[in-house]
Amino acid sequence: MNLDLSRLQFAMTSIYHFVFVPISLGTVWFVVGFQTAWVRTGNQKYLRLTKFFGKLFLINFALGVVTGLVQEFQFGMNWSDYSRFVGDVFGAPLAMEGLLAFFLESTFLGLWIFGWDRLPKRVHLATIWAAALGTLFSAYFILAANAWMQHPVGYEISETTGRAVMNDIGAVLFQPASVAAFVHTMTAAFVVGGAFVAAVAAWHLAKGRDADVFRPAVKAGAWVILIAAVGVSLSGAQFATVMVEDQPMKMAAAEGLYETTTDAPFSILTIGDLSGDTATPIIEIPGMLSLLATGSTDGTVQGINNLQAEYVQQYGPGDYVPYVPMTYWSFRAMIGFGMIAALYALWALWRFRAGRAPAGRAFAISTGLVTLLPLAGISAGWIFTEVGRQPWLVFGLQKTADGVSPLTSSAEILISIIGFFVLYSVLAFVEVRLMLKAINAGPPGEVNEDPFGDSQQDSDKQLYFAY
Repeated sequence: MNLDLSRLQFAMTSIYHFVFVPISLGTVWFVVGFQTAWVRTGNQKYLRLTKFFGKLFLINFALGVVTGLVQEFQFGMNWSDYSRFVGDVFGAPLAMEGLLAFFLESTFLGLWIFGWDRLPKRVHLATIWAAALGTLFSAYFILAANAWMQHPVGYEISETTGRAVMNDIGAVLFQPASVAAFVHTMTAAFVVGGAFVAAVAAWHLAKGRDADVFRPAVKAGAWVILIAAVGVSLSGAQFATVMVEDQPMKMAAAEGLYETTTDAPFSILTIGDLSGDTATPIIEIPGMLSLLATGSTDGTVQGINNLQAEYVQQYGPGDYVPYVPMTYWSFRAMIGFGMIAALYALWALWRFRAGRAPAGRAFAISTGLVTLLPLAGISAGWIFTEVGRQPWLVFGLQKTADGVSPLTSSAEILISIIGFFVLYSVLAFVEVRLMLKAINAGPPGEVNEDPFGDSQQDSDKQLYFAY
Protein backbone atom coordinates (compact mmCIF):
# COMPACT_ATOMS: atom_id res chain seq x y z
CA MET A 1 0.00 0.00 0.00
CA ASN A 2 2.79 2.45 0.93
CA LEU A 3 4.56 1.69 -2.34
CA ASP A 4 1.51 2.39 -4.50
CA LEU A 5 0.63 5.58 -2.63
CA SER A 6 4.21 6.85 -2.72
CA ARG A 7 4.40 6.21 -6.45
CA LEU A 8 1.05 7.94 -6.97
CA GLN A 9 2.18 10.98 -5.03
CA PHE A 10 5.48 11.29 -6.85
CA ALA A 11 3.81 10.77 -10.24
CA MET A 12 1.18 13.41 -9.48
CA THR A 13 3.62 16.07 -8.31
CA SER A 14 6.18 15.29 -11.02
CA ILE A 15 3.74 15.46 -13.92
CA TYR A 16 2.24 18.68 -12.56
CA HIS A 17 5.65 20.28 -12.10
CA PHE A 18 6.83 19.20 -15.53
CA VAL A 19 4.01 21.14 -17.21
CA PHE A 20 5.91 24.34 -16.37
CA VAL A 21 9.40 23.10 -17.23
CA PRO A 22 9.31 22.76 -21.06
CA ILE A 23 7.34 26.00 -21.41
CA SER A 24 10.06 27.85 -19.48
CA LEU A 25 12.93 26.08 -21.24
CA GLY A 26 11.51 26.90 -24.66
CA THR A 27 10.00 30.35 -24.11
CA VAL A 28 13.05 31.96 -22.50
CA TRP A 29 14.97 31.60 -25.77
CA PHE A 30 12.24 33.47 -27.63
CA VAL A 31 12.66 36.29 -25.13
CA VAL A 32 16.40 36.16 -25.77
CA GLY A 33 15.83 36.24 -29.53
CA PHE A 34 13.33 39.09 -29.47
CA GLN A 35 15.48 41.26 -27.21
CA THR A 36 18.59 40.55 -29.27
CA ALA A 37 16.69 41.56 -32.42
CA TRP A 38 15.58 44.78 -30.73
CA VAL A 39 19.10 45.67 -29.59
CA ARG A 40 20.46 45.00 -33.08
CA THR A 41 17.71 46.75 -35.08
CA GLY A 42 16.04 49.18 -32.71
CA ASN A 43 12.65 48.01 -34.03
CA GLN A 44 9.96 48.66 -31.42
CA LYS A 45 7.96 45.54 -32.23
CA TYR A 46 10.78 43.35 -30.92
CA LEU A 47 10.92 45.32 -27.68
CA ARG A 48 7.17 44.88 -27.24
CA LEU A 49 7.44 41.14 -27.91
CA THR A 50 10.33 40.90 -25.44
CA LYS A 51 8.35 42.46 -22.62
CA PHE A 52 5.15 40.59 -23.48
CA PHE A 53 6.61 37.09 -23.65
CA GLY A 54 9.07 37.95 -20.89
CA LYS A 55 6.14 38.49 -18.52
CA LEU A 56 4.56 35.17 -19.53
CA PHE A 57 7.88 33.40 -19.04
CA LEU A 58 8.33 34.88 -15.57
CA ILE A 59 4.86 33.83 -14.43
CA ASN A 60 5.47 30.29 -15.63
CA PHE A 61 9.00 30.21 -14.19
CA ALA A 62 7.81 31.31 -10.75
CA LEU A 63 5.15 28.59 -10.58
CA GLY A 64 7.69 26.05 -11.80
CA VAL A 65 10.08 26.94 -8.99
CA VAL A 66 7.36 26.62 -6.34
CA THR A 67 6.20 23.22 -7.56
CA GLY A 68 9.75 21.98 -8.17
CA LEU A 69 10.76 22.46 -4.54
CA VAL A 70 8.38 19.67 -3.55
CA GLN A 71 10.24 17.15 -5.70
CA GLU A 72 13.46 17.21 -3.72
CA PHE A 73 11.66 17.07 -0.37
CA GLN A 74 9.92 13.87 -1.45
CA PHE A 75 13.19 11.98 -1.68
CA GLY A 76 13.52 12.38 2.06
CA MET A 77 9.84 11.99 2.92
CA ASN A 78 8.63 8.99 0.92
CA TRP A 79 11.86 7.57 -0.49
CA SER A 80 14.33 7.71 2.39
CA ASP A 81 15.74 4.22 1.75
CA TYR A 82 16.50 5.28 -1.80
CA SER A 83 18.14 8.51 -0.63
CA ARG A 84 20.12 6.65 2.02
CA PHE A 85 21.39 4.04 -0.45
CA VAL A 86 22.31 6.17 -3.49
CA GLY A 87 22.09 9.76 -2.22
CA ASP A 88 25.88 10.24 -2.32
CA VAL A 89 25.77 9.72 -6.09
CA PHE A 90 22.30 10.86 -7.12
CA GLY A 91 22.52 13.95 -4.93
CA ALA A 92 25.66 15.33 -6.60
CA PRO A 93 24.05 16.48 -9.89
CA LEU A 94 21.07 17.86 -7.96
CA ALA A 95 23.41 19.83 -5.68
CA MET A 96 25.17 21.25 -8.74
CA GLU A 97 21.80 22.22 -10.18
CA GLY A 98 20.82 24.08 -7.01
CA LEU A 99 24.16 25.71 -6.20
CA LEU A 100 25.31 26.54 -9.72
CA ALA A 101 22.56 26.45 -12.34
CA PHE A 102 19.60 27.73 -10.33
CA PHE A 103 21.78 30.39 -8.70
CA LEU A 104 22.90 31.51 -12.16
CA GLU A 105 19.44 31.71 -13.69
CA SER A 106 17.73 33.28 -10.66
CA THR A 107 20.45 35.89 -10.11
CA PHE A 108 20.53 37.06 -13.72
CA LEU A 109 16.75 36.95 -14.00
CA GLY A 110 16.64 39.36 -11.08
CA LEU A 111 19.09 41.64 -12.87
CA TRP A 112 17.02 41.40 -16.03
CA ILE A 113 13.74 42.20 -14.25
CA PHE A 114 15.03 45.22 -12.34
CA GLY A 115 17.71 46.37 -14.75
CA TRP A 116 15.65 47.79 -17.60
CA ASP A 117 16.37 51.41 -16.72
CA ARG A 118 19.54 50.82 -14.70
CA LEU A 119 21.89 48.73 -16.85
CA PRO A 120 23.38 49.57 -20.23
CA LYS A 121 21.36 48.08 -23.05
CA ARG A 122 23.89 45.43 -24.03
CA VAL A 123 24.69 44.53 -20.43
CA HIS A 124 20.99 44.12 -19.80
CA LEU A 125 20.75 41.86 -22.85
CA ALA A 126 23.62 39.79 -21.47
CA THR A 127 21.63 39.14 -18.28
CA ILE A 128 18.81 37.35 -20.12
CA TRP A 129 21.38 35.38 -22.12
CA ALA A 130 23.02 34.31 -18.85
CA ALA A 131 19.66 33.37 -17.33
CA ALA A 132 18.78 31.31 -20.40
CA LEU A 133 22.11 29.51 -20.22
CA GLY A 134 21.34 28.84 -16.57
CA THR A 135 18.16 27.03 -17.57
CA LEU A 136 20.26 24.80 -19.88
CA PHE A 137 22.67 23.94 -17.07
CA SER A 138 19.76 23.30 -14.72
CA ALA A 139 18.12 20.94 -17.21
CA TYR A 140 21.38 19.12 -17.86
CA PHE A 141 22.17 18.42 -14.21
CA ILE A 142 18.65 17.17 -13.50
CA LEU A 143 18.66 14.97 -16.60
CA ALA A 144 22.08 13.61 -15.64
CA ALA A 145 20.66 12.59 -12.26
CA ASN A 146 17.73 10.86 -13.94
CA ALA A 147 20.03 9.21 -16.50
CA TRP A 148 22.00 7.74 -13.62
CA MET A 149 18.80 6.10 -12.40
CA GLN A 150 18.31 4.65 -15.88
CA HIS A 151 21.95 3.52 -16.19
CA PRO A 152 24.03 3.77 -12.98
CA VAL A 153 27.73 4.40 -13.64
CA GLY A 154 30.67 6.02 -11.84
CA TYR A 155 29.99 4.43 -8.45
CA GLU A 156 30.99 1.58 -6.18
CA ILE A 157 29.27 -0.09 -3.24
CA SER A 158 31.04 0.69 0.04
CA GLU A 159 32.02 -2.44 1.93
CA THR A 160 31.65 -0.52 5.19
CA THR A 161 28.24 1.09 4.77
CA GLY A 162 26.72 -0.93 1.94
CA ARG A 163 25.82 2.34 0.20
CA ALA A 164 26.61 3.53 -3.31
CA VAL A 165 29.60 5.88 -3.34
CA MET A 166 30.58 7.98 -6.33
CA ASN A 167 34.07 7.40 -7.76
CA ASP A 168 33.77 9.15 -11.14
CA ILE A 169 31.73 12.35 -11.43
CA GLY A 170 32.64 12.63 -15.11
CA ALA A 171 30.98 9.29 -15.85
CA VAL A 172 27.86 10.37 -13.96
CA LEU A 173 27.56 13.68 -15.78
CA PHE A 174 28.69 12.78 -19.28
CA GLN A 175 27.63 9.21 -19.94
CA PRO A 176 25.83 8.72 -23.30
CA ALA A 177 22.45 8.42 -21.56
CA SER A 178 22.85 11.91 -20.00
CA VAL A 179 23.88 13.59 -23.25
CA ALA A 180 21.18 11.86 -25.31
CA ALA A 181 18.47 12.68 -22.77
CA PHE A 182 19.51 16.35 -22.66
CA VAL A 183 19.50 16.83 -26.44
CA HIS A 184 16.18 15.01 -26.85
CA THR A 185 14.48 16.85 -23.98
CA MET A 186 15.70 20.29 -25.03
CA THR A 187 14.64 19.91 -28.65
CA ALA A 188 11.23 18.76 -27.41
CA ALA A 189 11.09 21.80 -25.10
CA PHE A 190 11.74 24.06 -28.11
CA VAL A 191 8.75 22.46 -29.84
CA VAL A 192 6.66 23.27 -26.76
CA GLY A 193 8.00 26.82 -26.57
CA GLY A 194 7.40 27.40 -30.27
CA ALA A 195 3.84 26.14 -30.00
CA PHE A 196 3.20 28.36 -26.98
CA VAL A 197 4.49 31.50 -28.68
CA ALA A 198 2.64 30.71 -31.92
CA ALA A 199 -0.64 30.04 -30.11
CA VAL A 200 -0.58 33.23 -28.06
CA ALA A 201 0.33 35.32 -31.10
CA ALA A 202 -2.34 33.61 -33.24
CA TRP A 203 -4.99 34.38 -30.63
CA HIS A 204 -4.16 38.10 -30.87
CA LEU A 205 -4.22 37.93 -34.66
CA ALA A 206 -7.66 36.34 -34.50
CA LYS A 207 -8.75 39.31 -32.39
CA GLY A 208 -7.29 41.71 -34.94
CA ARG A 209 -4.72 43.07 -32.51
CA ASP A 210 -1.21 44.28 -33.36
CA ALA A 211 -0.82 42.28 -36.56
CA ASP A 212 2.57 43.88 -37.27
CA VAL A 213 3.82 42.61 -33.89
CA PHE A 214 2.27 39.15 -33.70
CA ARG A 215 2.63 38.05 -37.31
CA PRO A 216 6.43 37.61 -36.99
CA ALA A 217 5.88 35.90 -33.61
CA VAL A 218 3.65 33.22 -35.17
CA LYS A 219 6.17 32.68 -37.96
CA ALA A 220 9.04 32.47 -35.47
CA GLY A 221 7.10 29.95 -33.38
CA ALA A 222 6.28 27.84 -36.43
CA TRP A 223 9.87 27.81 -37.67
CA VAL A 224 11.14 26.79 -34.24
CA ILE A 225 8.56 23.99 -34.06
CA LEU A 226 9.60 22.69 -37.46
CA ILE A 227 13.36 22.84 -36.88
CA ALA A 228 13.09 21.47 -33.34
CA ALA A 229 10.82 18.64 -34.53
CA VAL A 230 13.60 17.51 -36.86
CA GLY A 231 15.98 17.67 -33.91
CA VAL A 232 13.57 15.64 -31.79
CA SER A 233 13.41 12.94 -34.46
CA LEU A 234 17.17 12.71 -34.89
CA SER A 235 17.96 12.86 -31.18
CA GLY A 236 15.15 10.40 -30.45
CA ALA A 237 16.70 7.86 -32.80
CA GLN A 238 20.05 8.25 -31.03
CA PHE A 239 18.37 8.11 -27.62
CA ALA A 240 16.58 4.89 -28.60
CA THR A 241 19.89 3.24 -29.47
CA VAL A 242 21.36 4.24 -26.11
CA MET A 243 18.22 3.06 -24.33
CA VAL A 244 18.36 -0.36 -25.99
CA GLU A 245 21.95 -0.78 -24.85
CA ASP A 246 21.10 0.17 -21.25
CA GLN A 247 17.49 -1.06 -20.89
CA PRO A 248 16.44 -3.46 -23.67
CA MET A 249 13.29 -4.39 -21.73
CA LYS A 250 11.97 -0.84 -22.14
CA MET A 251 12.17 -0.98 -25.94
CA ALA A 252 10.56 -4.43 -26.01
CA ALA A 253 7.71 -3.13 -23.82
CA ALA A 254 7.35 -0.06 -26.05
CA GLU A 255 6.33 -2.38 -28.88
CA GLY A 256 4.74 -5.15 -26.82
CA LEU A 257 7.31 -7.47 -28.40
CA TYR A 258 7.30 -10.74 -26.45
CA GLU A 259 9.61 -12.83 -28.60
CA THR A 260 13.06 -11.91 -29.89
CA THR A 261 12.60 -10.82 -33.50
CA THR A 262 14.77 -9.97 -36.48
CA ASP A 263 13.46 -7.28 -38.83
CA ALA A 264 11.03 -6.27 -36.05
CA PRO A 265 8.11 -4.06 -37.19
CA PHE A 266 6.77 -1.00 -35.41
CA SER A 267 3.01 -1.01 -34.91
CA ILE A 268 1.07 2.23 -35.26
CA LEU A 269 -2.09 0.69 -33.83
CA THR A 270 -2.64 -2.55 -31.92
CA ILE A 271 -5.76 -4.12 -30.45
CA GLY A 272 -6.01 -6.88 -27.89
CA ASP A 273 -4.24 -7.58 -24.63
CA LEU A 274 -0.89 -5.78 -24.63
CA SER A 275 -0.04 -7.29 -21.25
CA GLY A 276 0.13 -10.73 -22.90
CA ASP A 277 1.07 -12.10 -26.31
CA THR A 278 -2.41 -11.98 -27.84
CA ALA A 279 -2.29 -8.40 -29.15
CA THR A 280 -2.97 -7.95 -32.86
CA PRO A 281 -1.19 -5.16 -34.74
CA ILE A 282 -3.49 -3.37 -37.22
CA ILE A 283 -1.08 -0.94 -38.84
CA GLU A 284 2.66 -1.55 -38.71
CA ILE A 285 5.85 -0.45 -40.44
CA PRO A 286 8.13 -3.38 -41.34
CA GLY A 287 11.62 -3.24 -39.84
CA MET A 288 11.01 0.11 -38.10
CA LEU A 289 11.51 -1.15 -34.54
CA SER A 290 14.77 -2.82 -35.56
CA LEU A 291 15.86 0.46 -37.14
CA LEU A 292 15.09 2.40 -33.93
CA ALA A 293 16.74 -0.19 -31.70
CA THR A 294 19.79 -1.18 -33.72
CA GLY A 295 20.14 1.30 -36.57
CA SER A 296 19.38 -1.40 -39.12
CA THR A 297 16.03 -2.63 -40.44
CA ASP A 298 17.21 -6.25 -40.24
CA GLY A 299 18.60 -5.94 -36.70
CA THR A 300 17.53 -8.28 -33.89
CA VAL A 301 15.41 -6.91 -31.04
CA GLN A 302 15.19 -8.89 -27.82
CA GLY A 303 11.70 -9.84 -26.68
CA ILE A 304 10.04 -9.50 -23.28
CA ASN A 305 9.96 -13.25 -22.55
CA ASN A 306 13.63 -13.70 -23.37
CA LEU A 307 14.66 -10.69 -21.28
CA GLN A 308 12.50 -11.81 -18.35
CA ALA A 309 14.28 -15.16 -18.28
CA GLU A 310 17.66 -13.44 -18.58
CA TYR A 311 16.90 -11.04 -15.71
CA VAL A 312 15.71 -13.86 -13.44
CA GLN A 313 19.09 -15.54 -13.90
CA GLN A 314 20.97 -12.27 -13.39
CA TYR A 315 18.99 -10.65 -10.55
CA GLY A 316 17.03 -13.49 -9.00
CA PRO A 317 13.33 -14.44 -8.99
CA GLY A 318 10.86 -11.64 -9.75
CA ASP A 319 8.74 -9.94 -12.39
CA TYR A 320 10.95 -7.63 -14.45
CA VAL A 321 8.33 -6.63 -17.02
CA PRO A 322 6.97 -3.05 -16.81
CA TYR A 323 3.29 -2.31 -17.34
CA VAL A 324 3.25 -2.86 -21.08
CA PRO A 325 -0.02 -1.08 -22.08
CA MET A 326 1.05 2.24 -20.52
CA THR A 327 4.58 1.89 -21.92
CA TYR A 328 3.22 1.08 -25.37
CA TRP A 329 0.69 3.91 -25.64
CA SER A 330 2.79 6.61 -23.96
CA PHE A 331 5.55 5.90 -26.49
CA ARG A 332 3.10 6.43 -29.35
CA ALA A 333 1.56 9.52 -27.77
CA MET A 334 5.03 11.04 -27.50
CA ILE A 335 5.75 10.44 -31.18
CA GLY A 336 2.25 11.19 -32.51
CA PHE A 337 1.71 14.51 -30.75
CA GLY A 338 5.13 15.72 -31.89
CA MET A 339 4.37 14.81 -35.50
CA ILE A 340 1.06 16.68 -35.40
CA ALA A 341 2.86 19.78 -34.12
CA ALA A 342 5.37 19.55 -36.99
CA LEU A 343 2.53 19.27 -39.54
CA TYR A 344 0.88 22.31 -37.98
CA ALA A 345 4.12 24.28 -38.35
CA LEU A 346 4.24 23.46 -42.06
CA TRP A 347 0.59 24.48 -42.45
CA ALA A 348 1.10 27.75 -40.55
CA LEU A 349 4.14 28.72 -42.61
CA TRP A 350 2.16 28.00 -45.77
CA ARG A 351 -0.69 30.19 -44.56
CA PHE A 352 1.74 33.03 -43.81
CA ARG A 353 3.54 32.88 -47.14
CA ALA A 354 4.03 35.98 -49.31
CA GLY A 355 2.94 38.46 -46.67
CA ARG A 356 -0.34 36.76 -45.81
CA ALA A 357 -1.62 36.97 -42.25
CA PRO A 358 -4.41 34.42 -41.61
CA ALA A 359 -6.84 35.22 -38.87
CA GLY A 360 -10.22 33.95 -37.79
CA ARG A 361 -11.51 31.77 -35.00
CA ALA A 362 -10.64 28.45 -36.66
CA PHE A 363 -6.99 29.43 -37.00
CA ALA A 364 -6.80 30.56 -33.37
CA ILE A 365 -8.51 27.42 -32.04
CA SER A 366 -6.33 25.05 -34.07
CA THR A 367 -3.20 26.89 -32.94
CA GLY A 368 -4.36 26.74 -29.32
CA LEU A 369 -4.86 22.98 -29.54
CA VAL A 370 -1.39 22.57 -31.02
CA THR A 371 0.02 24.25 -27.91
CA LEU A 372 -1.37 21.45 -25.77
CA LEU A 373 -0.23 18.59 -28.02
CA PRO A 374 3.58 19.04 -27.70
CA LEU A 375 3.12 19.55 -23.95
CA ALA A 376 1.12 16.32 -23.75
CA GLY A 377 3.69 14.60 -25.95
CA ILE A 378 6.70 15.54 -23.84
CA SER A 379 4.81 14.52 -20.68
CA ALA A 380 3.97 11.19 -22.31
CA GLY A 381 7.66 10.78 -23.06
CA TRP A 382 8.51 11.09 -19.39
CA ILE A 383 5.76 8.66 -18.44
CA PHE A 384 7.26 6.20 -20.93
CA THR A 385 10.75 6.76 -19.51
CA GLU A 386 9.74 6.17 -15.90
CA VAL A 387 7.10 3.47 -16.30
CA GLY A 388 9.30 1.56 -18.74
CA ARG A 389 12.08 1.36 -16.13
CA GLN A 390 9.93 -0.48 -13.62
CA PRO A 391 10.30 -2.47 -11.42
CA TRP A 392 13.62 -0.68 -10.96
CA LEU A 393 14.15 2.58 -9.12
CA VAL A 394 17.82 2.46 -10.12
CA PHE A 395 18.11 0.01 -12.99
CA GLY A 396 19.82 -3.21 -11.92
CA LEU A 397 20.74 -1.76 -8.53
CA GLN A 398 17.62 -1.04 -6.47
CA LYS A 399 13.98 -1.98 -7.02
CA THR A 400 11.27 0.61 -6.51
CA ALA A 401 9.76 -1.42 -3.67
CA ASP A 402 13.08 -1.24 -1.80
CA GLY A 403 13.36 2.55 -1.89
CA VAL A 404 10.21 3.47 0.06
CA SER A 405 10.48 5.10 3.49
CA PRO A 406 9.85 2.32 6.03
CA LEU A 407 8.45 4.53 8.80
CA THR A 408 5.96 6.55 6.75
CA SER A 409 2.40 5.29 7.18
CA SER A 410 -0.21 4.93 4.46
CA ALA A 411 -2.41 7.48 6.25
CA GLU A 412 0.39 10.06 6.25
CA ILE A 413 1.03 9.56 2.55
CA LEU A 414 -2.68 9.77 1.74
CA ILE A 415 -3.07 12.98 3.71
CA SER A 416 -0.10 14.50 1.90
CA ILE A 417 -1.57 13.45 -1.47
CA ILE A 418 -4.82 15.23 -0.63
CA GLY A 419 -2.90 18.26 0.59
CA PHE A 420 -0.78 18.42 -2.56
CA PHE A 421 -3.86 18.01 -4.73
CA VAL A 422 -5.59 20.95 -3.06
CA LEU A 423 -2.46 23.11 -3.14
CA TYR A 424 -1.71 22.31 -6.77
CA SER A 425 -5.32 22.98 -7.74
CA VAL A 426 -5.00 26.46 -6.22
CA LEU A 427 -1.68 27.01 -7.97
CA ALA A 428 -3.18 25.87 -11.27
CA PHE A 429 -5.97 28.40 -10.86
CA VAL A 430 -3.44 31.14 -10.07
CA GLU A 431 -1.25 30.19 -13.04
CA VAL A 432 -4.11 30.12 -15.54
CA ARG A 433 -5.62 33.32 -14.18
CA LEU A 434 -2.32 35.23 -14.32
CA MET A 435 -1.39 33.89 -17.75
CA LEU A 436 -4.78 34.67 -19.28
CA LYS A 437 -4.75 38.16 -17.77
CA ALA A 438 -1.27 38.85 -19.12
CA ILE A 439 -2.12 37.41 -22.54
CA ASN A 440 -5.33 39.40 -22.80
CA ALA A 441 -3.54 42.60 -21.81
CA GLY A 442 -1.24 42.19 -24.80
CA PRO A 443 2.17 43.81 -25.30
CA PRO A 444 2.95 47.27 -23.96
CA GLY A 445 2.45 50.22 -26.26
CA GLU A 446 5.24 51.68 -28.31
CA VAL A 447 7.86 53.58 -26.34
CA ASN A 448 8.99 56.79 -28.00
CA GLU A 449 12.05 57.08 -25.80
CA ASP A 450 14.73 54.51 -25.02
CA PRO A 451 13.48 52.50 -22.00
CA PHE A 452 16.98 52.73 -20.55
CA GLY A 453 16.63 56.47 -20.18
CA ASP A 454 19.97 57.96 -21.17
CA SER A 455 21.84 57.11 -24.34
CA GLN A 456 23.93 53.98 -24.48
CA GLN A 457 27.12 56.01 -24.19
CA ASP A 458 25.90 57.83 -21.10
CA SER A 459 24.78 54.56 -19.53
CA ASP A 460 28.18 53.03 -20.19
CA LYS A 461 29.81 55.99 -18.45
CA GLN A 462 27.48 55.67 -15.47
CA LEU A 463 28.29 51.99 -15.15
CA TYR A 464 32.03 52.72 -15.39
CA PHE A 465 31.94 55.35 -12.62
CA ALA A 466 29.72 53.07 -10.49
CA TYR A 467 32.53 50.54 -10.49
